[in-house]
Amino acid sequence: MKQVPITGVFKKALPVLETIQEAGFEAYYVGGSVRDALLGKDVNDVDIATSAFPEEIKKLFKKTVDVGIEHGTVMVLMNDESYEVTTFRTESTYQDFRRPDSVTFVRSLEEDLKRRDLTINAFAMDQTGDIQDFFGGERDLDEQIIRAVGKAEERFNEDALRMMRAVRFASQLGFHLEADTFYAIVVNAHLLENIAIERIRVEFVKMAMGKYVRQGFTGFVETNLYAYCPGLVHARDALENFAKVIEPIQRERQMWALLLYYLGIQRGKEARAFLKNWKLSNQLLNQSADLHQLLLYRLHSEQTNETVYRYSKELALDAETCLDLINQPFDKKAVENIDAALPIHSRKELAIDGKIVMAENQQRGGRWLGDAIEAAERAVVRGDIANETAEILDFLKKNDYV
Repeated sequence: MKQVPITGVFKKALPVLETIQEAGFEAYYVGGSVRDALLGKDVNDVDIATSAFPEEIKKLFKKTVDVGIEHGTVMVLMNDESYEVTTFRTESTYQDFRRPDSVTFVRSLEEDLKRRDLTINAFAMDQTGDIQDFFGGERDLDEQIIRAVGKAEERFNEDALRMMRAVRFASQLGFHLEADTFYAIVVNAHLLENIAIERIRVEFVKMAMGKYVRQGFTGFVETNLYAYCPGLVHARDALENFAKVIEPIQRERQMWALLLYYLGIQRGKEARAFLKNWKLSNQLLNQSADLHQLLLYRLHSEQTNETVYRYSKELALDAETCLDLINQPFDKKAVENIDAALPIHSRKELAIDGKIVMAENQQRGGRWLGDAIEAAERAVVRGDIANETAEILDFLKKNDYV
């Protein structure tokens, strides 16, 4: 068994482990941090598991927060850092395929790790860097296999989201689904209907933006999980094409825009309805829908002053990135040049406002005023007139706006 050097965040969290162990309890780093360390990846945070019960942990540390004490988790605040410390536990039956009916605290590390989802997430590491691996996780890392802990069907019936996590890790790590695990997902894919869309979305986004997206989407499609995700029941071919993007996607709004493109969605209203079903935040929904529309425009037209102004430099650059990802001609330099030459970047910079226009027209505001301001804004952005008060007012007079 390999040994992991205690450096970085592991070393920083060491006083927490030592405090617990000095009190006579067991304490280990567990889960993803250990897996990533074994893979030689950067580790940014750690989770700690212990034989001490929550009330015992609270007595050992000056500052704690009950973040999930009913499930055995206490947040320990030490040296300006926070660490989630969770008591070893077993779980009862799962009636809703997502939450255990009850949780029982135990003193056994092996019993605790037995309830975890995948072998590559079921490691524990002590303060010296020695690894505890009861389920062949290190072998599966070496062989690049995604395997459920114990009986796959039992793990997926406990929490159906674990099926999405399996294909997500395949996408992020480039691993293959082990045969029994694959078959158990096929048989139980329908249980995903019991999981909140928000939880599914988190795993789907990570999978779609994984370094090995084709690997992940192969499992996602072939196990039929996709059929239980919003708007994807008839999207097998589209998803397979999406997985052929030439590089990993870096921004979530790019991912949604490209997915809409591969789904063949054209209308903005239809795109927004699809994204709404995935329960995106309003900001992300609007950005993704706008980016999708700009991407469709760019497939047959060049960027202009109006597109860069309307959508913003950032979104226009994202559109060029999307074109690159689908192996279409793109031109980020053109966007940079257009943005640099724009006479204004927002309506606030326009050399007139409503008060000036109303004073010139000697008329109270109304729909005509909005039309006038919008016409002036378009003319200035296009470069038809200079952003100067007199020239704008002259333009409005000539075009019967005032």
